[in-house]
Amino acid sequence: MSEINENVEPPLDGVRVVELGVWIAGPAAAGVLADWGAEVIKVESPGGDPQRHILATVGREAARLPPFEVDNRGKRSIVLDLKTDVGLRDMHRLLAEADVFVTNLRVEALRRLGLDPDELRERYPALVYGLVTGYGTEGPDADRAAYDVAGFWARSGVANAFTAKGGEPPLCPPSFGDHITATGLVGGVCAALVARARTGRGRLVETSLLRSGIWAGSADLSLQVQNGTAGRTLARHEAPNPMLNGYRCADDRWLWLILLESDRHWPALSEALGDTALAADERFGSAGGRAKNRRELIARFGEIFATKNRDEWGEILDAHGVWWAPQADLADVVADPQVTAARAIVELPASDLVEAAATVASPVDFDRQPITIRRASPVAGEHTAEIVAEFGLES
Repeated sequence: MSEINENVEPPLDGVRVVELGVWIAGPAAAGVLADWGAEVIKVESPGGDPQRHILATVGREAARLPPFEVDNRGKRSIVLDLKTDVGLRDMHRLLAEADVFVTNLRVEALRRLGLDPDELRERYPALVYGLVTGYGTEGPDADRAAYDVAGFWARSGVANAFTAKGGEPPLCPPSFGDHITATGLVGGVCAALVARARTGRGRLVETSLLRSGIWAGSADLSLQVQNGTAGRTLARHEAPNPMLNGYRCADDRWLWLILLESDRHWPALSEALGDTALAADERFGSAGGRAKNRRELIARFGEIFATKNRDEWGEILDAHGVWWAPQADLADVVADPQVTAARAIVELPASDLVEAAATVASPVDFDRQPITIRRASPVAGEHTAEIVAEFGLES
C-alpha cells in the first residue's frame, strides 16, 4: 500500500467559495469544500449564523460548540448586512471573484436580495451556484420551511423506515440528513467545476433534503414506485434472516451478525455457538427454514448470546470466521483504533479564542493524506476587516 504523501496540494486549492448559509446543510457543504482545500468566505448577517446559538434553544451556553466547528472550520467569516445597499454591493464584489456560491437560504429570500439562481447566473455566467432547499425549487411546497427533521427525515419516508409496526418513530439524530444532503451538493459542485474547466460556463447545482432522504431510502421506495407495494419495517424479532440481526450479550452490549449469505455461513455460526441441538434442528437447516422459523431462531440466538460478554463472543466468532460487528456507542467510536486508522478524527487547530482539539473529519481523503484543517471555526465577522481590505469592500 502506498505511503501517505504530505506534499500534495489539496484538490480544491485555488478554488474560491462564497457561502451564504445558515444552520447546517449549506455550511456543511462549504465546510467539506474547505476541508478539500477551497478558500471559503462565510457571509453572515449581523446576528451571525443561527447555528451559533443552538444551545440557547435548550437553555444552555458554551464557549465552544463542537457541531458548529465540524461544519465551519477552515473558513473566514465576514459580517455583511444584506438589507442595505452597501452590504449587497459588497456581496456582489465577493461573488464577482468567486468560483462557487453555496447557499441554503430559501429561494424567496434569495429573490428578494437579488441573489437567486436566475439573477446570479445571468450576471456571473462562470459561477457555479450550489443550492440546498428543503423540497426543491418547483411545486406547491417549494418555499416551505424545512429542517432535515422535516424534509429528509419525516416527509421522505426515512423516519417511517425506522419505525416498526405499532411503534413510535425515533427522533432524527442531529445533522443526520443535513450531512447526507451536503455531501450530495459537494459532489455536484465538483462535477460542475470539471464541466466549467471544459466549457468556461458555470452550472446551477441543486439538491434538497427531500430528494436526499428519498435517495437514502431508495431500496424500499424503488419497490413502491415500480410495484405499488413494499415490505413494511420489521421489528428485530421478525427479521427474515436471523443471521443479519443484532443480539444483546451478557454485559448488556450488542453485536450484529452480518451473515447475509445465510446458507454459506450457517455451518461456521453453528459451530461457533456450540449448540449441537441447534445445529441438528431440521427447522433451521436451510435459509428458507430459518426464515420460516425466524422468531424461534432469533429467540434461541438471543439466549445463547446472553451467556457471554460481547468481547468474549467477538473472540469466538473471529476464531470461527463468523462475520460480525459491535454496536458502538459514541465513547466506543472515539476509543476504536480502527476509527483512528481510518483518519476519522482530526486535529482542530488552536486560535486566539480556543485551544487545539480533536474533531470529526469529513468522509473523503485524497492520496491517503489526512485532512489538514487550516484554521478553527471563525467567530462571526472575525475576518471582516481582513476581507474588506483584500477585496476593497465598503463595509
